[in-house]
Amino acid sequence: MTMHDDIKQILVSEEELKAKVAELGAQISRDYAGKDLLLVGILKGSVVFMADLMRAITIPCKIDFMVVSSYGSGTTTTGLVKIVKDLDQDLSGKDVVIVEDILDTGVTLSNLVPMLKMRHPNSVRICTILDKPSRRKVDITADYSGCAIPDEFVVGYGLDYAETYRNLPYVGVLKPEVYTH
Repeated sequence: MTMHDDIKQILVSEEELKAKVAELGAQISRDYAGKDLLLVGILKGSVVFMADLMRAITIPCKIDFMVVSSYGSGTTTTGLVKIVKDLDQDLSGKDVVIVEDILDTGVTLSNLVPMLKMRHPNSVRICTILDKPSRRKVDITADYSGCAIPDEFVVGYGLDYAETYRNLPYVGVLKPEVYTH
């Protein structure tokens, strides 16, 4: 029994992910040429995408990480964002690209973007490898978006279920019996 046995279907293959990351890296490299680019990875989910994306960017850039949570009781978000681990860098004058694994309800990012803008960067944009527009609860879109996906329970390429499956090289739909038992 392997992790792969828990996957109902592969939604985005390893090859598709590599192609999308290369495309996003090229686009960001063009858009930020000559600028002070700071990639901000939102942990833990963004770690795989962030590593691939920064290697696909051909211009100088700095990186930093944040841990944030939309906290509430259990599975529902209150819309409040709590910073668990803040950035180490001053954002003044920098061009910030928030790197996310998935843009789902948008609640966390819709609160995080204004918080970061208060730190006087030149700009704040969002880059996500996966976009699930059917689940959006707020009016927010990514400036750089990889793949739009349907409303399925997905894991792999950094996304987890109970801290497992992040290391799958593709994005797959988790079999319901795995998380409903």
